Amino acid sequence: MKTVGGADKIQAIRTLRRIGKLTGDDGFEAGVMEESSRPNRVRQEFSIQGMARIKAYDGANGWKIDPFGGKKDPEALSEEELRSIVEDSDFDEPLIDYKQKGNKVEYAGTDQIEGTDVYKLRVTLKSGDTRTYYMDTDSYVPIKMDAKQIIRGTPQETETTLGDYKQVAGWFLPFSMEGREKGSSGSQKITFDKIEFNVPIDSTRYFRPKPPASGGSR
Repeated sequence: MKTVGGADKIQAIRTLRRIGKLTGDDGFEAGVMEESSRPNRVRQEFSIQGMARIKAYDGANGWKIDPFGGKKDPEALSEEELRSIVEDSDFDEPLIDYKQKGNKVEYAGTDQIEGTDVYKLRVTLKSGDTRTYYMDTDSYVPIKMDAKQIIRGTPQETETTLGDYKQVAGWFLPFSMEGREKGSSGSQKITFDKIEFNVPIDSTRYFRPKPPASGGSR
């Protein structure tokens, strides 16, 4: 994992703020922002025309505000939303310090992705979900990732292409991610305009806001 950044450089990064946009095949576009703090806090915002859907995880509990669903007050995440955001909250991604996180990594041979030689690493997450990372044999960064989750008893498979790697404080991070459900022609692409590191992020942004006090109390 040296080329990805080296453990010491990665450990020195305590917060990340990623800002960019999500685009769909049909021309759909939305703003995205993700804030992360070590070891496992994350806040994701998805905004269209001044309205923002928020999902966040404070290291123990997850919540969301979904104005597109007509909801103004914070509510708990569904079981699958929570599982997904817990995985997203892993600041370093599952391969780094995988044993301490309860993940299992297996070497699954070599392959080629669009002419690029890759090593395949199969990761079984603590949750039981699996991911296969296709690591560029030269740079050791993942250029593709297949994920498999069991949702309500049904396997759901997605594939994500990772690209446009740039150094953020010595850590190589993808500025482009394109995902699709396996077998589907439609995809969504996230492109980050900037990724900031060690920015001050108020920890209250990760915690569920208390609903306004109801009238009648003195």
